Amino acid sequence: MAVGRDKLKRSKRWVVKIGSALLTNDGQGLDLQAISRWVDQIAALKASGLEVVLVSSGSVAEGMSRLGWNSRPHEIYKLQAAAAVGQMGLVQAYEANFRRHETHTAQILLTHEDHSNRKRYLNAQATLRTLLDMGVVPVVNENDTVVTKEIRFGDNDTLGALVANLVQADALILLTDQQGLFTADPRHDPDAELISEARAGDEALAAMAGGGGKLGRGGMATKVRAAKLAARSGAVTMIASGREEDVLLRLRDAEQLGTLLVPEKGPMVARKQWIAGHLQARGNLVLDEGAVRALRERGKSLLPAGVRSVSGDFSRGEMVILSDELGRIVARGLVNYGVEDAGKIIGRPSGEIESVLGFMGEEELVHRDNLVLA
Repeated sequence: MAVGRDKLKRSKRWVVKIGSALLTNDGQGLDLQAISRWVDQIAALKASGLEVVLVSSGSVAEGMSRLGWNSRPHEIYKLQAAAAVGQMGLVQAYEANFRRHETHTAQILLTHEDHSNRKRYLNAQATLRTLLDMGVVPVVNENDTVVTKEIRFGDNDTLGALVANLVQADALILLTDQQGLFTADPRHDPDAELISEARAGDEALAAMAGGGGKLGRGGMATKVRAAKLAARSGAVTMIASGREEDVLLRLRDAEQLGTLLVPEKGPMVARKQWIAGHLQARGNLVLDEGAVRALRERGKSLLPAGVRSVSGDFSRGEMVILSDELGRIVARGLVNYGVEDAGKIIGRPSGEIESVLGFMGEEELVHRDNLVLA
């Protein structure tokens, strides 16, 4: 028990998701006082050295309030219209409150396609990492104004988990209007007990989860699924009540709040297994002996200078096989340049990339975070 909570205390990067019911005071427009309190807490976390990505629900619910709608519509074009209206108020609220702490914010709107397409995945990852390096708080939401049924995340719990994978967060914090995950629905079963800590992959958890509320698409069931997704990259998931005073600061101090769902494997192991198991290779890079040693013995990224030849038909962000000059597979990874550009820069130092291609992407051909050894 203590080990899982201690990870929250030692972590360096969180993804915090706040649900619609909390942000809109159960649908009565944006709760500006609550938003102010959460921003104060996030600012305090940042001051302590913690990086935070905020996944915020509320755009559709705020739009519904502004438009005078009492129930969530089923037609997707109405949902998109509500999101477009509500996003204005949501962004203004965060911008104004973070400005009080002299902190910049950035709006990031994502669709499922951005995560499943490898090129978009790497672009989104690079943008988010750059913003965090600059001390900016990214505010992420699903791009409700353009999504279709086929590509929508379906709920911001899932979006939060995929963002946790994207930025390799240590923890995913899901703030809800419930105390956490119970053994049964506490609204109907007086004997229901709060689960303090469990394994994210425990199949029994799904049977304990309930449905969603009238505003959001998610409920405890989506939070349990989100925890399993976040565990792929080694992140712990905390489900806690956003109505608790200073909840984020108390979680940071490892206080016994909510439900902590922990992965069975460490961050790098889980992430690298995800890379190795979910993508098909589209090409091959042949490495020289020095590059092979750098990858295997020193855990380095693959630089263009260590590559002898390129083959296949791949675009930026797709999976390639890295092999030695005898054809033995050394690793698999997500490549930062398409086959044509990669062919022009192999064998050259990274400092020459811009002069050869006319632009500078990443200095690595394959970053070590996106690489798994064979």
